Amino acid sequence: MIADIEKRFPFQFTFANDVIEGISLVPPKETLTFDQTLNYIKKVTGLVFTSLANNFISINSQKNISNMGYIICGFIKDTNEKKPIDNVTITTKNKSTITNDQGYFELEVEVLKEPIFIDHLGYTSINYSPDFFKKNDCSTIYLTLQPVNLQEVVFKNYITKGINKVRGGDFEIDYSDFGILPGLIETDVLHTMQALPGVYSADETVSNINIRGGTHDQNLILWDGIKMYQSGHFFGLISVFNPNITSNVTLIKNGGNVEYTDGVSGTILMNSDEEVNTDFSISAGVNMINTDVFTDIPIGQKSSLQLAARKSINEFFSSPTYERYFERISQDSELDMVDNQVENSDIGFDFYDINLRWNYIISDSDKIRANFITINNDLTFTENIVRNSRPLSRQSNIMQNSIAGGIYYERNWTPKLSSALQLYETDYSLSSINANLEQEQRFLQENKVSETGVKLNTFYTLNDRVKIQNGYQFIETGVSNLNDVDNPLFVEEAVRVLRTHGVFSQGTYTSANKNTIFSVGARYSFIDKFKEHLIEPRLRYSQKFLRDFNIEILAEFKHQSTSQVINFQNDFLGIEKRRWVLSDNEEIPILKGKQVSAGIQYKRKGWLATIETYYKIAQGITARSQGFQNQYQFVRANGDYGVHGVEFSVNKKMKNISAWLSYSYAQNDYVFATLDVQEFPNNIDITHFVTLGGSYTLKGVKVSAGLNYNSGLPTTRPISSEPVIDENINYSSPNSNRLKEYIRTDISMVYNFNVCNEVKIQAGFSVWNIFDTKNIVNNYYSLTGDDVPVERIKSTLNITPNVTFRVFF
Repeated sequence: MIADIEKRFPFQFTFANDVIEGISLVPPKETLTFDQTLNYIKKVTGLVFTSLANNFISINSQKNISNMGYIICGFIKDTNEKKPIDNVTITTKNKSTITNDQGYFELEVEVLKEPIFIDHLGYTSINYSPDFFKKNDCSTIYLTLQPVNLQEVVFKNYITKGINKVRGGDFEIDYSDFGILPGLIETDVLHTMQALPGVYSADETVSNINIRGGTHDQNLILWDGIKMYQSGHFFGLISVFNPNITSNVTLIKNGGNVEYTDGVSGTILMNSDEEVNTDFSISAGVNMINTDVFTDIPIGQKSSLQLAARKSINEFFSSPTYERYFERISQDSELDMVDNQVENSDIGFDFYDINLRWNYIISDSDKIRANFITINNDLTFTENIVRNSRPLSRQSNIMQNSIAGGIYYERNWTPKLSSALQLYETDYSLSSINANLEQEQRFLQENKVSETGVKLNTFYTLNDRVKIQNGYQFIETGVSNLNDVDNPLFVEEAVRVLRTHGVFSQGTYTSANKNTIFSVGARYSFIDKFKEHLIEPRLRYSQKFLRDFNIEILAEFKHQSTSQVINFQNDFLGIEKRRWVLSDNEEIPILKGKQVSAGIQYKRKGWLATIETYYKIAQGITARSQGFQNQYQFVRANGDYGVHGVEFSVNKKMKNISAWLSYSYAQNDYVFATLDVQEFPNNIDITHFVTLGGSYTLKGVKVSAGLNYNSGLPTTRPISSEPVIDENINYSSPNSNRLKEYIRTDISMVYNFNVCNEVKIQAGFSVWNIFDTKNIVNNYYSLTGDDVPVERIKSTLNITPNVTFRVFF
């Protein structure tokens, strides 16, 4: 009967099957008008008809209408083809529904302010609030195809909740719903990375992340696509990337996408939330190092703003945690120098960061994102001396800061073609003033980086199995270094600028059963200053077999033109010794890396076991970038390093428990053809590395404990039989000895509970190095006035507690 009425009149009916099921009546006379027909059916059956937009009529029972609070409705269509999309999921906090074959939906909303989520596989999700929908007016909502090709998750919640292993060898970390790791009570991005196999820090800092034997400057770190040249607060002990605004992170150790250049050792991609949020929220927290605030502010229905800020609290309260951190960074620096003549006082330290993210949906096919970040570390102290019975004082300081911003614009041209354009500017500065009262000298040092980048990406879906990505990138990088002494007068400044053009293309094939994924591409780069042409292939191959197994083969060529060097160990007050430099293609070559790896993964009934072997070489490293403190400390030489190794991990997931064990073996060697010893172990060669840990979660309580062990770093010791020759230390073969084994045990606990529906509390504590083990991560030798070698050591954090308290509104 309904079909007959739709034929007679230009209207269509929408209804749930159970509304009209079992109802029968004599068909209305064909001589009746449309309104008379509806009145007749209503009188006989009690059904209620509601007129909607576009000549649609909704049918409901009287019972349903009386029980409903606030009804929203709409039609959902594809942005490009304008066709209805069926089976789209529309959800609120407690209820959900799906669209019918006409793209129509109805949903009861109990609370006028509760968010409404619209989601469908292959399309970008949308959030709305109920007041977007007008009464009895079913708006048309358009969904846009999602241009990002999501990788299949091999194992969800690897090690802990929120860490996922995906096909292609990458790790993805989702901080929106994160678990807990030993020693961490907050989701510090770069500390979290070190829980993954093949990633460690040789000196326990986040400004020295080593991925498969590479130095930190060989990592490409992108924050929402913006390259970052600074990664640590407290000069390396805390990540500068605020965990509240960083929603997800991807670690790429090999076989990276062709759109990424630089980073011959690895790539770390950090991203803030890409969705437009319609609910206002705010949270604030404090721990024994810093306090922070985060807020998410909706601006209408198509725009939202996120703001996060963090600042150290030591100027108000000097906690035990702060004292431990300060002791760690002051080792072997101007702050730590013992001198009977000079005394340091008025020591002040401060750090802060501010993050801003703005998302705006321009139309169903266009959206834009803007990001801004500023970071600052500032340390000052006063040097005091008494000369001729007169007190003299002068201030020394070191400042490290970054400021960066970017705009990202995404457009869907057709169902198969989309594009993304990004522009960014990033600036980094490291400066210090060293006041030497004994020599009546002021030494100013500066290191600055300024980079501008533009990248255009296009994504084309050829068919269900083949996808193609093409793009172009331009990067202009300027680096300056200044040394300025006032007595005697000496000024040395070097400024270099490089411009690089890059074109890239990549194709990805996925079999119909999704068991085979093959991606191959290449990147062409042209460095105009050197007239250098570089072609860099990339490859990824993933194959499932025997249901529970997956094999992966990865390979890549990469290059980079920026690196960090150490001129002298006391540069920048000895606190942050490394400075960024640009390649000149002679004394500082373009660094080129090649890597291949193969691995097998097994997953079944909560078990995940992986084993991967790799070989990597980096050509064009400089001795100054390696931080030698032996016979090669002042030598300028160029060379290579090669590292091969095996990474094994096993993880068992149970209902509330996750336990893991990982082991890494690596052999990492230098080759410097111009040195007297041409081949010897890398300064960060750690042969054996073991991590053992577990976590337990029950309702709002999370507990985790873990142990970290490694076989110790290489070191060079004087020859015991003849330690000094001609007033110089007589060293043994470089890196022929080892520091003692490293071992550290950490624990942490976090408790979440609700005060009321609108307020949530998070409290927790952690203990880093709970057994107070003294671990040495660096040593070197210097001569006393009597020409006797004295060993100086640098150790890691002693037992370090921390507590946190956070409120969510």
